[in-house]
Amino acid sequence: MNNQVNTVLFDLDGTLIDTNELIISSFLHTLEHYYPRQYKREDVYAFIGPSLWETFGKMNPEQVDEMIAMYREHNLANHDLIVKEFTGVYETVRTLKENGYKLAIVSTKISDTIYKGLKLTGLDEFFEVVIGLDHVTNEKPDPEPVYKALGLLNSKPEEAIMVGDNYHDILAGKNAGTKTAGVAWSLKGRDYLAEFKPDFMLENMADLLDIVGV
Repeated sequence: MNNQVNTVLFDLDGTLIDTNELIISSFLHTLEHYYPRQYKREDVYAFIGPSLWETFGKMNPEQVDEMIAMYREHNLANHDLIVKEFTGVYETVRTLKENGYKLAIVSTKISDTIYKGLKLTGLDEFFEVVIGLDHVTNEKPDPEPVYKALGLLNSKPEEAIMVGDNYHDILAGKNAGTKTAGVAWSLKGRDYLAEFKPDFMLENMADLLDIVGV
């Protein structure tokens, strides 16, 4: 369908790997310490997507560093127990790689944690380019992370598609001039993501193969 697309940029959390329960439990663990009995599960859904600096910085600028440290400690300790790939992800990414597509991860997580998730799910072999929060000055939805990935892959925006589960991903792609695809399994819901008008909505990751013309 889009034979001019030769590059696929993926968000990681909530897109390729199911970290939703890990993220929710890490937020609740941290917030219960600093704000006892003030936050319930559904309250933290809005915090999924932005960086920890953005979320905790708005709550408590003076203690943002220690809040992030507590979150990450819990997150890493429980990572391998909870995280798994979404249905169809491994096969789709492998097929793209085997067919010569250039692939990258563009995430708001720090790169060490990105690699941990990729390694756990066996996806690490497919991605030579990984852009994390520690590689950029401006996070998604700013186009900087997308531009950085495209530069390392020697790709142009018009040859690429950005795939993600959050509005940050869709807007980052639009701001950089790539095509965009939302994933219907987004925790915030398909309808919410559709409000940001991605070019495509994936019901299953394998839908991507038809879109790029594999």
